[in-house]
Amino acid sequence: MSKAKNKTQKTNTAPEKFLMDVTPEQKQADCFTLLKTMKNISGLKPKMWGPSIIGFGSYHYKYDSGREGDFFRIGFAPRAQNLTIYIIPGYQDFTDELSRLGKHKVGKSCLYIKRLSDVDEGVLHEIFIKGLRLMEEKYPS
Repeated sequence: MSKAKNKTQKTNTAPEKFLMDVTPEQKQADCFTLLKTMKNISGLKPKMWGPSIIGFGSYHYKYDSGREGDFFRIGFAPRAQNLTIYIIPGYQDFTDELSRLGKHKVGKSCLYIKRLSDVDEGVLHEIFIKGLRLMEEKYPS
């Protein structure tokens, strides 16, 4: 059984305090908007996960390999080039939403956007809601 721990652990840093150091100002404003939006949609309190990810909620996973741990249900991180939005089930079931979103790039569980003004925030809200619903189906609270 694997005893390796997830490197991204919950911390005691206040997300709002972390966001005060985000630059430039537009990225910081976008982050505060994401913080408020994810908090309102999820109904969950934001927590820092590692040094730079703000996550909402948590779930416990266990792989066939025996590796297990806890991780957030939805979250985001300000990165140098983009805002990274994490939808943990991944984006494979989001073809319709992504086609309507606007300028973005996608990884397995990561959505990369330069700024909120590049995307349709209504569609982004749909993505958050659907991602949380998929997580609840797979990992009930």
